Amino acid sequence: MGPVGKAYAALVAAGELKPDPDQSKAVRALDRFGRDAAGQSGGFLKKLFGKKERQRGVYLWGGVGRGKSMLMDLAFDNLDIQPKRRTHFHAFMLDVHARLREARKSEEGDPVIRVAHDIAEEVKFLAFDEMMVTNSADAMIMSRLFTAMIDEGVAIVTTSNRPPRDLYKDGLNRELFLPFIDLIERTMEVLPLNGPTDYRLDRMRGLDTWLVPNGPEATEKLSAAFFQLTDHPVEDRAAVPSEELDVGGGRMLHVPKSLKGVAVFSFKRLCSEARGASDYLAVARRFHTVIIVGIPILTREMRNEAARFVTLIDALYEHRVKLLAAADAEPSALYPSGDGRFEFDRTVSRLEEMQSADYLGEGHGLAA
Repeated sequence: MGPVGKAYAALVAAGELKPDPDQSKAVRALDRFGRDAAGQSGGFLKKLFGKKERQRGVYLWGGVGRGKSMLMDLAFDNLDIQPKRRTHFHAFMLDVHARLREARKSEEGDPVIRVAHDIAEEVKFLAFDEMMVTNSADAMIMSRLFTAMIDEGVAIVTTSNRPPRDLYKDGLNRELFLPFIDLIERTMEVLPLNGPTDYRLDRMRGLDTWLVPNGPEATEKLSAAFFQLTDHPVEDRAAVPSEELDVGGGRMLHVPKSLKGVAVFSFKRLCSEARGASDYLAVARRFHTVIIVGIPILTREMRNEAARFVTLIDALYEHRVKLLAAADAEPSALYPSGDGRFEFDRTVSRLEEMQSADYLGEGHGLAA
C-alpha cells in the first residue's frame, strides 16, 4: 500500500470516510501515479526508447461531493514529488495568460511553449481543482501548453465535474480543443467518482443557509459553517487565507476568506462598490460556495445596490453556486419597494430555490 492508500485507510478506519469502491480504485491509481512521477524525467528520447510510457497524471471526475478534491489533497499532501503546487484551475489559467502577455513582448519562439517551459522549471507536480473550460482563450492554447508541460516531466492530478469528452462542450471552435481531450485520455488515468455518499451535501445538511437578522449570532453560525465546509480547524482561525481574485480588465477583487472553493464576502464589498457582471461571473466560476454577511433591507435609495445584488444572484444561480447568507429580512421582504421591484421578484424566487435540497445537491458549473 502506497502513501495515499495508507492515508485513505486511516480516514476510513477513523470513520471520517465510508468505504467506497470508486474512491478505493482512485487511491490505487494515485499511488501508481506517484511511483511513476517519482522516476519521470520526460523528453522525446525517453518516450522513443523507454519500455513503457509512464502515467503522466490522474483525472478524477464525478458529481458534487464524491471526494474528488479530498483525494487530490491526499495525493498532494502524501506524495513526495517536489516542487509541487496546488491551485484552482481557473486561477492557474489566469496566471498562464498573464505570463503569455509578457512572453509575447518578445519575438523569440512560440510564447505558449516558452510559458510551458517556465512552469516546468518551477514545478514538477501540479494539482488542479475543478477543471472547467468555459472560454475560447483557454481552449485554444491548452493542447500545446499541456503537451509541452507533460513532455518536460510535469505530473498532473486534476478534478472535474465532467468527463474529458464533455469539456468545452458546444464551445466556439471546439474542434481546435479536441487534441487536448485526446491528450488527457492518452496520458492520464481517467477515473469516475460517483459513489453513494455525497460528502458536501452531508456537510450542508443541518446548516441554515439564510439567517435573519444580521448580528453576532448569525455571524457565528456562518463562521461555524465555513469551518465545517472546509474542514479547517476552528482553533486556527488566524491562518485562513485571503485571495486577490482577478475579475478581468486588470481589476482585482479582495476575498477576505478563501479556502477549498468556499469564499466569504460582505454585502458591502460585493454590492456597494462599483461592480458588474464580469466581477460576479469571476466569483461564480471560482467558488462552489459563497457566504455573504451583512445583507440589509434594500430601500428605495439603494436601487444601485439592489441592481448589483440581482446581477450577483443571477451569476451564482446560473453556476449552481451554493449560497449561505446573513440578512435583515427573508428574501421576499428584502426589497419592499423601489425601482426594479418587479425584476427583483425573480431574484426572490431564485434565492428561495437556492435553499432547496435539489439545488444544494447539484454540481458546480453552468446549469443545463
